[in-house]
Amino acid sequence: MTNQQVRARRSAGPVVAVTGAATGAGRALARRLAESAGIRKVVAIDDHRGDVQGVLWRVTDVRDPLLSRRLSDVDVIVHLDLDQSPESDPRERRAYNVRGTQTVLTAAGAARVRHVVLVTSAMVYGAEPDNPVPLAEDTQVRAQADSGVTGDHLEVEELAARSPAAHPGLTVTVVRPAALVGPEIDTVITRHFEAPRLLAVKGVPVRWQFCHIEDLVTALEHVVLARMPGVVAVGCEGWLEAAQVTEITGKRSFELPAALTFGTAQRLHRLGLTPAPATDLHFVAYPWVVDCAALRAAGWKPKYDNAGALRALLEETAGRHAVAGRRVGGKEATMATAAGATAAVLGAAAIARARRRRRR
Repeated sequence: MTNQQVRARRSAGPVVAVTGAATGAGRALARRLAESAGIRKVVAIDDHRGDVQGVLWRVTDVRDPLLSRRLSDVDVIVHLDLDQSPESDPRERRAYNVRGTQTVLTAAGAARVRHVVLVTSAMVYGAEPDNPVPLAEDTQVRAQADSGVTGDHLEVEELAARSPAAHPGLTVTVVRPAALVGPEIDTVITRHFEAPRLLAVKGVPVRWQFCHIEDLVTALEHVVLARMPGVVAVGCEGWLEAAQVTEITGKRSFELPAALTFGTAQRLHRLGLTPAPATDLHFVAYPWVVDCAALRAAGWKPKYDNAGALRALLEETAGRHAVAGRRVGGKEATMATAAGATAAVLGAAAIARARRRRRR
């Protein structure tokens, strides 16, 4: 294809705005779209300028009520400016994520943007021992509206569901990735694989499905170019069984009864000793594998399989140690493992108390 043909094709393509374009998935998507012949122009939105070239930077806070003024020439906006860090204050994180999404939707309606793409998580389906494997995209949402990141995603999706009535003519797509892995991804799920041993609940087969950030980016490109509506799941094909995870990670798992696991985790979280609510442990113990039917029908294929995505996760987290979702030193993690399976869960409390005493 000649340069003249590329320019002609670009002139007919959409102008796409990407929020959170300076870091993480937003940065990766802005770079991908800037190189896409099907995209006329990329507008990069963040509270600071990033290093992506070939895009038009508009530095602003995504919660700014005047955001609509920055979207006057935009056809599609992909909202990726979300806080999903396990270390964030839950109330501040919830306020940021919900207010940001609400502002994006309102601004898009005011600026007559045609299409908004919101990225949440397949975690909204809920992780339950009786979940079918895989879950269809139209499966009823069953996750609990707790104080964790999943609760944020549920509120974001409620805003998406109300948008058509508030903004007629606006297409809203919700993209639900499986367990995200890749550069700059730090979640309760990735920290699970930083532990010296992997938690399992007695009597429940472990099944793991991942979504590498590179595959999320190409999936979002498909959604934008095809203007895919509704709910779109994205992840690697199939899943990994417990034996495969053990072989790849070299880490043994330990099994605990569900009542002990979740009851203890809830008490530790209530005391402020672990960063995530006990319900987040469901996502490392129970299946939530999704069927990416819409993307498959659109011709999309993931670059990574689950084994490759897990290996990428292990490379990214090498040298880090976590117990019950809390980052610890290597010696502390080893001591927790040596103390036995139960101590690996309870050890977070002692570690946190020791740290508090040292700070005092």
